[in-house]
Amino acid sequence: MKVTLLDYGAGNVRSIRNAILRLGYEIEDVNRPEEILSAEKLVFPGVGSFGIAMEQLRKRGYMEPLRRRIREDKSFLGICIGMQALFSGSEESPGVEGLGIFPGQVRRFPQGELAVPAIGWNGLRLEKDSPLFGGWKGEKLYFVHSYHAPVAETPAEWILARTDYGCEFVSAVSRGRVSAFQFHPEKCGTPGLNILNNYLSDNETLCLRSEDRMKTRMAKRIIACLDVRSNDAGDLVVTKGDQYDVRDDSTGGAVRNLGKPVTLAQRYFEEGADEITFLNITGFRSFPLKDQPMIDLLKETSKNVFVPLTIGGGIRSFTDSEGKQYTALDVAAAYFRAGADKVSIGSDAVYAAEEYLRTGKKTGTSSIEQIFNVYGAQAVVISVDPRRVCVQSPEETSHHVVELSIPGADGEKYCWYQCTVSGGREGRDLDVVQLVTACEALGAGEILLNCIDRDGTGAGFDMELIRQVKAAVSIPVIASSGAGSAQHFVDVFQQTDADAALAAGIFHRREVGIQEVKDTVRRAGVEVR
Repeated sequence: MKVTLLDYGAGNVRSIRNAILRLGYEIEDVNRPEEILSAEKLVFPGVGSFGIAMEQLRKRGYMEPLRRRIREDKSFLGICIGMQALFSGSEESPGVEGLGIFPGQVRRFPQGELAVPAIGWNGLRLEKDSPLFGGWKGEKLYFVHSYHAPVAETPAEWILARTDYGCEFVSAVSRGRVSAFQFHPEKCGTPGLNILNNYLSDNETLCLRSEDRMKTRMAKRIIACLDVRSNDAGDLVVTKGDQYDVRDDSTGGAVRNLGKPVTLAQRYFEEGADEITFLNITGFRSFPLKDQPMIDLLKETSKNVFVPLTIGGGIRSFTDSEGKQYTALDVAAAYFRAGADKVSIGSDAVYAAEEYLRTGKKTGTSSIEQIFNVYGAQAVVISVDPRRVCVQSPEETSHHVVELSIPGADGEKYCWYQCTVSGGREGRDLDVVQLVTACEALGAGEILLNCIDRDGTGAGFDMELIRQVKAAVSIPVIASSGAGSAQHFVDVFQQTDADAALAAGIFHRREVGIQEVKDTVRRAGVEVR
């Protein structure tokens, strides 16, 4: 059977394509409005901005055929924005008309103690028996969104599942042959593939409604990070630095080679990693997009890895050797189309924050703003590379300081965290609080918080740094740098409000396994997938 995919040109649809192909189905794309009505099975995956999605549907003449298909109860599956589009509108894009199948509005998550966007693995409660979830055993599923379908504004007869995150929201709807999910089945590993297959195969085995009325809880994420660069022979390898130095003196200064990126990503997926991050730390980031090996890396990885993928390095505007200009949005779009779910911005975010702090104005031209405006905050990660600058008292600096639990080398009691660019090689007159608050204001949706002083030490995460950043922003924060044992993950989750924790070298060298980390964290009473 052929599955028809409504790809309106935004975001990562490669993952849903790969998931459908993995399940043994052929794919056809919608090229004309009438194909929406003639399709046997129609999948509408959506990511990014509600307004951009609706604009593309209107421009292509898809709005009325979609309404008609749903009214005629023809097979339909919406994913993420594909579910939100069923409503009359969204707070994200005031005045923009949705499909209007439901009269209500999609709402932003309430501001409060929980980070927004909601990014991670959460549960759901089935409100009615469903063949879509046949064989589902209550596993957590992957969500990434800032806006939700309120229970009160969704017709009761449509509500299939509910989930909790600060408030209760509708996480799945279904009536007749029309269904939609807020979560991403193509990013939920085996449980998600099974749910997707239930829709495609018209499974008739029912999963019974949930008897457990307990609130669902978001899990803390364990992320595997792969620093990718070309070695001296020109091969693409995963490496790991010691305070950002990736060359090994014991081998004559050669780049440390810890494995092949695609192979390691597959291994971490199979071992239970909740996300995988690729950081491009090599020189080819300045080449034309068509020559970047990271594109091929993403395409190959997404064929077999069905959890979220983040790509970082070189996300900026540039001019190639042939004089062709690319915007940061062009670069990000190419990565999304190749299989990335999020892009991580490093040095360019520092420059954007400096300009914003200098003028107090948003220009709309920074890499953060460009990507946010099209793909939403959930697609923009800021990779922060700070180092400690110790001082005897807060009066010695105008920057935001923290009190140290262990004094500095000369007995200093305080420090501020200086932001750096160019892989930590250049410090800026900008502290970490200034950077992350400016980036959040510009549209960033997540912080990947590194620490040069802890990188490669195995001494544990920098708790003072993490607490300072979490207190400054309302978006999710990923703790990075310094993990040397499974207990360090317990420590960071118990002693800070970090939403996720990331490691690299200990996983690459098999010093600690991902499952060992999860088992240890779970035994300590911390929610994990």
